[in-house]
Amino acid sequence: MEIINMRTGSWGKLVAFFDVKTDEGFIIKGFKLFNGINGLFAGMPSEKRQDENGEDKYFDTIWLTDETRESMREKLNTMASDHYNKNSNMDMPQAAPTPASSTEQGIPQTKESDTKVAEAPFSDDDLPF
Repeated sequence: MEIINMRTGSWGKLVAFFDVKTDEGFIIKGFKLFNGINGLFAGMPSEKRQDENGEDKYFDTIWLTDETRESMREKLNTMASDHYNKNSNMDMPQAAPTPASSTEQGIPQTKESDTKVAEAPFSDDDLPF
């Protein structure tokens, strides 16, 4: 099994779409890579349809058997995370050379206490979900 196409971007928690080619030659399109609170994880291909109440919901279009579910999910998560991290590191721009420090240029320094901003306490309203 291998990833043959990965399109990265920033769509909230969704960071990439990818396709998988199986050892038997099947190409499965529409996997998603999410950045969750426990790190990156792969989501199965899905489609939007109406449920029995007429509400729009997403339904998986690929299912794993009970015997292979855990091992295949782990393999997909590892493959997709490694591929994403490898490609995102290559796309990162190289650091620009650092200019001469501001004291060398005659610019007065400010103290950290002069620029410190009071931090608001963290609350449950700050969570995006």
